[in-house]
Amino acid sequence: MHRRAKLGQAGEDFALKHYETAGYSLVAQNARTRLGELDLIVTRPGVLVFVEVRTRRAGSSNPLESIDRRKALQVRRTAGQWLAANTTPSGISELRIDAVGITVDSSGHLASLECLEGAL
Repeated sequence: MHRRAKLGQAGEDFALKHYETAGYSLVAQNARTRLGELDLIVTRPGVLVFVEVRTRRAGSSNPLESIDRRKALQVRRTAGQWLAANTTPSGISELRIDAVGITVDSSGHLASLECLEGAL
């Protein structure tokens, strides 16, 4: 695995741990459709959340600043395609797309995590 891919995977792992601590369960990780990939899909009773994770090393720009209009639109379309192709867990009354910004230090440890619910 390349260095950049390892950084991205570490960020997704930190984000997943954040959601699991908050009572969510993983539905899918790196779910692919023909339009793209969804980093995380998590659920808790009544809520299904698609999560876009952006990871940067400490000292670089805010990871969430890398999500532009084009990327936000791609995530929304990919989530819609995933919903059309998969069975949604029962009892879901809310769909949400969150953005999570992860910063890791030079040792690969979590330096900061910013979660914006319903950001996209």
